[in-house]
Amino acid sequence: MKTKNYELAQMDEITPTRCPCGFARRAFVSPENRTATLHITDIASDSAVHYHKVMTELYLVLEGTGFMELDGERVPLKPMTSIFIKPGCRHRAVGKLRVMIVPIPAFDPADEWFD
Repeated sequence: MKTKNYELAQMDEITPTRCPCGFARRAFVSPENRTATLHITDIASDSAVHYHKVMTELYLVLEGTGFMELDGERVPLKPMTSIFIKPGCRHRAVGKLRVMIVPIPAFDPADEWFD
């Protein structure tokens, strides 16, 4: 049997998981995939400042407005704002927001750090 060269995810059918930012629907998370994952995250009012030592994150605001704290600086957010967050950058989103996040390499919960 031939292995497929692709994977599909129906984001609205993935059960949300609590995370430092709010609630994330995470696609393509598996031990075999170390490349990248895709998250749709609804930002919670109690989002926590955190950082990653290995992961880079690409954020794209899909809905809502607010701001992103990036190493203590506040950056305004609105739909279609995109942010490239490098390892070591302390960050959190604030506001009523839905964001798409692409962690590279693939999401690893052991790479979430808090001061």
